Amino acid sequence: MDAFYASVEIRDTPALAGRPVCVGGPSAGRGVISAASYEARKYGVHSAMPTAQAARLCPELVLLPPDFKRYTQASREIMEIFKRYTPLVEPLSLDEAFLDVVGCERLHGDAEVIGREIKAAILKEVGLVASVGIAPSKFLAKLASDLDKPDGFRVIQPEEVRDVLDPLPVSKIFGVGERTAKRLETMGVRTIGELASRDRETVLERFGASGAWIHDLAHGLDARRVNPSREEKSHGMERTFADDLSDPEELRVFLLEFCEEVAFGLREKGLRGKTVTLKARYADFKTVTRSQTLASSTNLGPRIYSVARELMSRVPEGSFRLIGVQVSNLEDVREPVQADLFSGLEESGRGGRDHEAVTEGLDKLRRKYGRGAVTRGSLVGRGRSKGRDGS
Repeated sequence: MDAFYASVEIRDTPALAGRPVCVGGPSAGRGVISAASYEARKYGVHSAMPTAQAARLCPELVLLPPDFKRYTQASREIMEIFKRYTPLVEPLSLDEAFLDVVGCERLHGDAEVIGREIKAAILKEVGLVASVGIAPSKFLAKLASDLDKPDGFRVIQPEEVRDVLDPLPVSKIFGVGERTAKRLETMGVRTIGELASRDRETVLERFGASGAWIHDLAHGLDARRVNPSREEKSHGMERTFADDLSDPEELRVFLLEFCEEVAFGLREKGLRGKTVTLKARYADFKTVTRSQTLASSTNLGPRIYSVARELMSRVPEGSFRLIGVQVSNLEDVREPVQADLFSGLEESGRGGRDHEAVTEGLDKLRRKYGRGAVTRGSLVGRGRSKGRDGS
């Protein structure tokens, strides 16, 4: 999708059309841009840029706070359109997915016909513009979708791969960030063609396993299949504060809020996890992490919070610019849980089952009346904490 969050805002408020629109956090403090319309990009504004810098580059910038409820709804509508054409849909995010349409030709036509029909359906039914990339592999299809944005439609045929790839900068290869690009530049490699011409063993020796990956992609080789049931590895949230925090009680309340949010997200996805990880970043950008693996998996806020608070006690005191909580080692809630004979009132005991029942009832209220309908007493009146992007 093209400038997805900003495009949803413009769709819903047509008076914004043609103006430099951004979605993100406020310029005061440490707000960042989540999405920028193409009009804003003409001024050099882009996602992940500090909002204050974006405002300097574009004084007429229209800055809007994110509304993920609307973005998620639009995403669901788009994904449903995809599934009309193939069951092999692998979402990457709210606004992007891979589709495998091999075998769908007799029903819908070839990949190009399907791509154009999907693009037209999204515009007609959702009111948004998509860019489509079609190619023999995931890497090339993703690349093709980016080449002619906005409102792009690009097909890379097998015989065209070298002509398309060779002149592009190595940064276009998935997995080549700024640091890797600089290391490649010291080898005299700036374009994908130059990387492809290098001996594979030389690249492997310099970059290890990742060298084999980027060398294969430089040749257009990508054996990854479209996976419609991609397994989620972890779920969490983190926030960079508008002002550094050092007050233990204030940090405790933020931690509780984050754990409740993470737990609710796990339950909504039908997941629970065993490993809780705390991330803390000091004012000087030093970052520390602490982890603990539980005897049994959980998706209950109080249990996650009790572990996170214990982990926080192991972190040296100081002034923090960011904290985050992540739960990993995930499993489906339908998987049986081995009860602990000595658990007492833990989750596998009676108290835990009662707590799960209460939580299920509270979740129903949250889904019906909104996330803020029911909350813990210590969080009343706080509102939900905002991230740098305003979320």
